[in-house]
Amino acid sequence: MTLCTTARRKRRLAAAGSLAAVAVLLLSACGDQTDDASGGDEPSGGTQEPAGDAPSDDLFALLPADIQESGRIEVGSDINYAPIEYYDENNEVTGIDPAIAAALGEVLGVEFVFTNGTFDGLVLGMNSGRHDVIMSAMTDTAERQQGVSEDAEGGADFVNYFQAGSAILVAAGNPEGVQGVEDLCGLSVAAQQATANEAIIETQQADCDEPIDAIINEVDTDSITALQTGRADAVVTDFPVALYNEREAGGGELFEVVGEQMGTAPYGIAVPKDNPELRDALQAAVQRIIDDGTYAEVLAEWGAETGAIDEATVNAGT
Repeated sequence: MTLCTTARRKRRLAAAGSLAAVAVLLLSACGDQTDDASGGDEPSGGTQEPAGDAPSDDLFALLPADIQESGRIEVGSDINYAPIEYYDENNEVTGIDPAIAAALGEVLGVEFVFTNGTFDGLVLGMNSGRHDVIMSAMTDTAERQQGVSEDAEGGADFVNYFQAGSAILVAAGNPEGVQGVEDLCGLSVAAQQATANEAIIETQQADCDEPIDAIINEVDTDSITALQTGRADAVVTDFPVALYNEREAGGGELFEVVGEQMGTAPYGIAVPKDNPELRDALQAAVQRIIDDGTYAEVLAEWGAETGAIDEATVNAGT
C-alpha cells in the first residue's frame, strides 16, 4: 500500500473507464478465465487495497481480533463472472464485487484478498476456514442461510449489498423466438451449477411437454461459450452478466437479452454463522459506504445502478 489514497482512487476510476476497451476479451479474458487462471486456490493478483479516506476506528474495532491482527479478510470467489468479478488483461481481479470490497476495506481499514474457486467449492473453503467470507454474486436465500450446502454446519449469514435477478441470453436475432422461460422447453439451455439460474431451469422443466436439454457448467463462461458455438440455444444467467455480454461481446453483435428480469433477490456476503462479529462489522461497513455516497459512486462506475440497495440488511433473502 505505497500509493497515496487519492492516486489509488484515480487509478480505479481510470480502470473502470477502460472497461469497454478490454471487453473484446470477453470470451477469453471473461471466457478463458479458467479455474487455473490464478493458480486455483492460491490468492490471485487481485488483492483489493483500501483506497480513499482513512479508515474509521469505530468500524475497525468491530472486526474480530484475528482479522484486526492480520489486516485482511480472505474472500472466496468464482472469478469468472464479468462484470461481477473477473480477471482483466493483467490478470488482476476486477468487477463490481471487488470494487465494493475495496470500498469496504477503505472504511474498515483492512484489505479484501480474493481467491478463485468454483462456485460450489467456495462453501467448502469457507467451512474449512480457508476463506473468511464468500463474495461471489451469491444470492441470499433462506435455504442457504440454513445450510449453504449439504455439508455446511450451521449455515451462513448473508450481509446484503446488491440485488439482481436472472435473465435469458440468446444469440443475436433471437433465432428460436424466446420471450420467457416457458419458451425454453425443447431447447438446449445452459446455466452454472449450484446457482439460482440452474434452479430456474429445473423448475421450468417440470412444466415442459418437451424437455429442456440442460447444459450445466462449473463456470458461467462455459455457458456463454456454449451459446456462442451453437451448443446451447440460450443461457440463464444473472441479469448484470447477461446485459454485460449483450453490450460488450463482439461489439454487441453476438448476443441479446430477452424477456424480463426474473426473481430479483439480494446478493449477500456469506459469513459463517459462528462469526457474528465479522457479520456485524461488514453490515456496518456496507451501511457506511451507502450513507457516505461511495457505494453509489462505485455502482455508477460499473453501470450497475439498477442493483443498488438503500439499507444494509442481514439475511433478507427468502
